[in-house]
Amino acid sequence: MAVLVGAVIPAVFNTFGGQDSGGLFLTRAFEGYHRFVIGAMAVLCAGSIYRLWSGEPAGAVGRGEIVVLALMVTFAGVVIFTLHPQAAILQAQAFAAQDDTAKKAAFESLFRVLIPIRVLDIVNLVLGILLIGMKSKRTLCPGGPAL
Repeated sequence: MAVLVGAVIPAVFNTFGGQDSGGLFLTRAFEGYHRFVIGAMAVLCAGSIYRLWSGEPAGAVGRGEIVVLALMVTFAGVVIFTLHPQAAILQAQAFAAQDDTAKKAAFESLFRVLIPIRVLDIVNLVLGILLIGMKSKRTLCPGGPAL
């Protein structure tokens, strides 16, 4: 996510031939990112289920880990299955608009949907970092509580 926001987005709009082609490229880039997120969530969930199933004290899954993982899956699901498809439709409408007033209104609608998408993506990134910290603390301090 950090690479997409920090490097790809500025590079696309500085090198591609305008807002339309750059926007379409970024839509495809974020679709690839979303596929990666689905895979990462599947691996995290499978690992947590295995750790719960194994019953080994060293591999115990804390309640906090489950809550953070559930929040991550929920936020990713909202973005991937609700907000992103809506943004793609609004983007297509904005690119198809011929009148400058209609195009401006369509882009404003698109950007209003993109803001919560990016906020949820950043929140998911922060939750992922928190989850790494929780798992690391549980590994390094096996007898102590997680964060």
